[in-house]
Amino acid sequence: MSDFLVRPGKKFRLADHDPGDTPGMNKKEGADRLEKARERMHELQEKLFAQNEWAVLAVFQAMDGAGKDSTIEHVFKGVNPAGCQVFSFKAPSSEELDHDFLWRTSRCLPERGRIGVFNRSYYEEVLVVRVHPEYLEGEKLPKGLVTKKIWSERFEDINAFERYATRQGIAIVKFFLNVSREEQRERFLARLDEPEKNWKFSAEDCSKRALWGKYMDAYEDMIANTSTDHAPWYVIPADKKWFMRAAVAETLVSVMEKLDLKFPTVGEKQKKELEEARAVLMEETES
Repeated sequence: MSDFLVRPGKKFRLADHDPGDTPGMNKKEGADRLEKARERMHELQEKLFAQNEWAVLAVFQAMDGAGKDSTIEHVFKGVNPAGCQVFSFKAPSSEELDHDFLWRTSRCLPERGRIGVFNRSYYEEVLVVRVHPEYLEGEKLPKGLVTKKIWSERFEDINAFERYATRQGIAIVKFFLNVSREEQRERFLARLDEPEKNWKFSAEDCSKRALWGKYMDAYEDMIANTSTDHAPWYVIPADKKWFMRAAVAETLVSVMEKLDLKFPTVGEKQKKELEEARAVLMEETES
């Protein structure tokens, strides 16, 4: 899925990425490839957990209705829950606002041997907060620090934070699920038409649609400034959920395969202890 990788240093325009793109794939093939990728991810996760050196962090950002929740559910369906940690970040609490903007997410970085999933993340600080300046006022920053450079400064801080995390053995992969405005409208209508989905909809969803252009500008600037070699962005077409899920799963597999994950080898001393344990267990069976 390298077609969706945003390469650092290259000019990036969100308009060049078609939300309805499904290059050379049909729905059946998408389902087959998703299943194959999930099986492979399960194998890799076992090695990741056993090796206990690397961790993986998958970051998901998108407009409402793009399918973050369902994508996480389908992609990680075959993963052992003991080796996966999912965090969903909503509006910050008063405690979180009393700390720096990276505090609440940095506490949730995955442990070695585990896959961490961020459903939204610290990137909200250069998206929602940027589109809604009143949220920035609530962060209690000294006035002298809130300048026209604040967004570029936050990009610098995020890049440094991710550089630090990767140097500690956390492989970071970031997904922007790119849904079109029309497809979002159809999904919102479906939520209103189906009683069991009404809870997913709020009036705020419509108010954000009125600011669609500002959000797209913020996403474009964010991706262009924070897609790095150590923590790249992938812009995944999201209008067809079956394609989006397969693309995310295959990208995660490719990232994990590069880690050269292996089951730990057993030394001579351990082998001897295992043979002794086998002998004891065999004696129990025979008796």
